[in-house]
Amino acid sequence: MKRLFETLFYSLLLAGSGMATTIMVVPVFEPLSLHGTDGDEVISDVGEALQASVMARPMALTGAFPEVLVDSIKTSHQIPTNNPNYKVTEANLLVLCKVGIHGRMSQEGLIVTLDITELDIPLEVDVTSRQVLRLALVAIRKTLEEYQRPQTQPLVVTIAIEGATEGKAPLADLASKFTIGEPAPAN
Repeated sequence: MKRLFETLFYSLLLAGSGMATTIMVVPVFEPLSLHGTDGDEVISDVGEALQASVMARPMALTGAFPEVLVDSIKTSHQIPTNNPNYKVTEANLLVLCKVGIHGRMSQEGLIVTLDITELDIPLEVDVTSRQVLRLALVAIRKTLEEYQRPQTQPLVVTIAIEGATEGKAPLADLASKFTIGEPAPAN
């Protein structure tokens, strides 16, 4: 009898979770490495020409917004190609360089944590640790600006840098706070 109730409970739980799920297709900006290509990108938000770029791709997402948007910035990304010589299997700099990213809402707004504890730049990727994080900040801002456009209230975003110890300590200065969106006009 106990087994029957457990089976019923889990069946109802699974059925209920499928009915209440909303899936939205949204643009998510990602910091991408252009290694393995002949291109450099001048990134005005970073102020440098790099073999890297911040580009959007559509993603079908479900979960708590805007947190899930932030978490999705670090998604494995193999750039499609028509050239058999392009053999790069991963282009997302956060994945390549082992940078964690997590968003969570608080009373003060959205807190985005960049975890650089395991940060490691592969030899084939021609960027510095600081450039990777600056590109991640551009991706965060652009992703949230797209999300925030139809919203009526501004979004306060706090960027925290976790794991900035020893040789990575200078990267802690990339922590910041900014607001996206304008408050709705008063009537």
